[in-house]
This record gives sequence, structure tokens and C-alpha cells, in this order.
Amino acid sequence: MLFRFVFVVPAMILLAAASLPQTGPIPQQKPDSEQAQPSAEPPIPAEKPIAPAEKLVTPVEKPATPEDEPTTGEMQGPPRPPLTIASESDEEHKTCLSELSAMGATFKEIPRIDDGNGCGIDKPITLSSALPGIEFKPEGKMRCEAALALAHWVKESVIPSAAALDNGKIVTINQASTYVCRLRNNASTGKISEHARGNAIDVASFTFENSKTIGIEPRREDPTLTGAFQRATSASACLYFTTVLDPESDAAHETHFHLDVLERNGGFRYCH
Repeated sequence: MLFRFVFVVPAMILLAAASLPQTGPIPQQKPDSEQAQPSAEPPIPAEKPIAPAEKLVTPVEKPATPEDEPTTGEMQGPPRPPLTIASESDEEHKTCLSELSAMGATFKEIPRIDDGNGCGIDKPITLSSALPGIEFKPEGKMRCEAALALAHWVKESVIPSAAALDNGKIVTINQASTYVCRLRNNASTGKISEHARGNAIDVASFTFENSKTIGIEPRREDPTLTGAFQRATSASACLYFTTVLDPESDAAHETHFHLDVLERNGGFRYCH
């Protein structure tokens, strides 16, 4: 027992003699809570510097050209050359006259017409009958080509169509206009009319041997033989003329057929 006491006491004295640190170890400070929590918004990367080749360049506006400039009133640019009368081949004209005579039409050649501003006919004729026994009233000035187209249309289409009517033979084609120096539809501005070139004929009505006259008027819904006759003659006219305007085309043609032989590219025809 004495031995245990002697051994323990020195050990306790040595422990008491050892110096303890004044304070315990200071724990490393935790990171701030706001920094530790991820941000609600995604991080925005730093903007990449723009390389010289990638820098935006303000485009230089192209200078306006005459086509880009708005125009008012008359067209810009040099004035158009004055309209002239188209010349006709002597050989073709003689061939046309020969064919027209063979069909029995009555006509006479007249001097060249030149009314200025492109109005006129190089080799005009005056037509007084389209076929034997069928007068053309009043007689009209035109190119031979227009008269020949009229004669073929009347002989090959109008007369056969009229046979279904109980009016007898056609004795007169009543015209509203042939050659006249004017613009289209008698307008004050615009393109020159084919009437001013001798290419056009306006047919207003047909008179029969029983003295009945069938006038050209809107007949699209006309269920009678007269309506059928007008529609048939209008449709067939495009076989002989390059332009056909009937009363259904517009208000300017409600009282006649406009028929002309204007030459278009590719043989195009306009029929309404």
C-alpha cells in the first residue's frame, strides 16, 4: 500500500508542474453563409473581347440609282421618240388585196394617211362591203389585213351562226368605228389605239333581210337564239382577230365588238 502511494504522488506532482496552454486551439473561421450558398441566378461569364476582325462595321448605304428614286408625274429620263406610222410591205399588201378581191369584198385604195403623233396608215383602203351582198356601213378606212380578217370571220363564222335565226340573210354590218386618230378608249392619256393604226374595227350590229337588226349588247345570260348567236360570233372572232373585246369585257365595250389585228410576241391573242 505504501509502495503505491510513493509511486503515484511524484507522478501527480510532475503533471501539475507541466504548463497548460492559456487558450484552446482557435478553430478556422467558417466561410460566410451567403458565399457558401449558390446564387439563384446563373453566373454571367466575362464578355469576350472582340477581335479586330469581329468588330461590327456600320454598312455604308448604297447611293440611290435612278431606278430607286420615286417618280411623280412624267417618267424621268430622256423623252421617248415620236410615234411613227408602220411601213407595209408592197408584196404583202398586194397579196392581201388579191385575197380580199377574191372573196368578193368591195373596197378602194386611198392615199397614205398621216395625221401625226403616230396616227395613220401606210397603205390604207376604204371598205364598203365585206362580202357580196353584205354592206359595211358606213364605209370605213383601215388596213387591208383588218378588212381581210373581217371578211373571213363573216363568211366562215357569222353567216353559219346566223342560219339558226329566222331572220334571213345578213345584209349589213353596221360599224361604230374604224380608223380614227385617238388613244385607247378615247382616254386623254395612255397608249395609242389600234384604231389610230388602221388595225381595228368596232361592229355595232347586224341587219338581216327581214329588216331586223341585232345590236351588240350584254347577253351573257340571254337564253334566246339571239343571245346564242352573239356569244358564238364573239367566241369565233378570236380565230381571225388577235384582240376581241365584247360587252362583257368592260363598260367601254357594252355596245359593240372591238376587233383588231395587233401583232403580239409569240402570236399571243387577247379575247374577252
